[in-house]
Amino acid sequence: MSEPRDNKIPDNLPEADTDAPALPEGWLQVLSMDMDAQGVARKSDGKVVFIDGALPTELVSANTHRKKNNWEAASLTAIHRESSQRVRPGCPNFGLHAGACGGCKMQHLHVGAQVAIKQRVLEDNLWHLAKVKPETLLRPIEGPSWAYRFRSRLSVRYVPKKGTVLVGFHERKSRYIADMQTCKILPPHVDAMLMPLRALIAGMQARDTCPQIELACGDAVTALVLRHLEPLSDADKDRLRAFAAEHGVQWWLQPKGPDTVHLLDEGGEQLAYGLPDFGITMPFKPTDFTQVNPHINRVLVTRALRLLDAREDERVIDWFCGLGNFTLPIATRSREVLGVEGSEALVARSRENYQKNQAQRQAGKALAATNFVARNLFEMTPEVLIADGAADKWLVDPPREGAFALSKALADIHQARLGAAEAPPLPAGHERWQPPRRIVYVSCNPATLARDAGLLVHQAGYRCAAAGVVNMFPHTAHVESMAVFERAA
Repeated sequence: MSEPRDNKIPDNLPEADTDAPALPEGWLQVLSMDMDAQGVARKSDGKVVFIDGALPTELVSANTHRKKNNWEAASLTAIHRESSQRVRPGCPNFGLHAGACGGCKMQHLHVGAQVAIKQRVLEDNLWHLAKVKPETLLRPIEGPSWAYRFRSRLSVRYVPKKGTVLVGFHERKSRYIADMQTCKILPPHVDAMLMPLRALIAGMQARDTCPQIELACGDAVTALVLRHLEPLSDADKDRLRAFAAEHGVQWWLQPKGPDTVHLLDEGGEQLAYGLPDFGITMPFKPTDFTQVNPHINRVLVTRALRLLDAREDERVIDWFCGLGNFTLPIATRSREVLGVEGSEALVARSRENYQKNQAQRQAGKALAATNFVARNLFEMTPEVLIADGAADKWLVDPPREGAFALSKALADIHQARLGAAEAPPLPAGHERWQPPRRIVYVSCNPATLARDAGLLVHQAGYRCAAAGVVNMFPHTAHVESMAVFERAA
């Protein structure tokens, strides 16, 4: 459960219009929206109020349920003037009512307005946290707003009092699972399986010890990973097989941690997704990190490579490369690629994916020489950075924590070359090393992107040439984005 905190009050929150006619007692004008999808208003005394369910420009009444020194948290009780961007939610589980699903927060807001708010969040983070302003705002990357979620973790619970099994997401601000019979952000064939899945688990001997089903859809295979706390009986395994045959799914079992995931029955088609613009096929395991939205991912990779503009005579490094989602497409354009990832297991699979795709390439269209290494990128230093060799361009795609150590190492080298007094000494071999001319940074957290952008622009000798949002998660407050940094002249 997230609660607004003092440091979450928007920096750009307008002051209440003192010249406007006084509002009736208890009414509030919603001035903006925060990234928990709460409307943000000011009381007449200037105190900030976060209101669940309210939208910018609306006049509302709200019931305060938590007070702090300079903010309050409140629930919407009435809308006196409705926003033109308010829409009817597309899912019956969405809302502020008891038992509502907590998976989406923005279904009541037009999807175009959702994107605009996310773009504003990106710009505000870059400016207020880092004093960085992109020279160009990239057109937002958008795609289907429904049936997009090809990756998901569904909670499972048998409820004896109700005599039923619940399968789905948690209720708003609750540890309980929503009683959902449909989910419109899941692919239609998965949505149609929710009730059959409930019936399946209810009929199993292990119904009390199966807390989770993880969904992973590839282009041709739908994989379901069943987490089970106790060994499954032969009868339960047969039930899973019958379900798989009826619904066209592939069962994987997870008795303990993620490294224990295995197929119920060996054989069958391999789980994979394609990047057709590059002739790349990416096999993966259902617990590997892949983007939840394959439609957006294809566009994201294509745009990232267009912005990177890797040439046949250039060396490129892909930091936080994962399975090679960007690495292999880069290898269709460049002379040499290095993929760096923190997980040895992912590095091993990246190598396998590279070899499989190389073997399938047509004559004269071989992938560039590509190497993968495992490295803790949260402990990057100038010495290690220089040891990895110079590259003409970088692709950076970190987790939510961002790429601070990598950006700091780059900044330290630049500051040392400028002769800054506080800079660490330059490592051996630095004379032959040059920083990349261009960096394309793909981010899933605008705050850490802004932090790293501040280092790159103010200490590492770069300018922010462009930035824009990617609507990877429609109807949620999650902001995916992309920024381009060029070496300053």
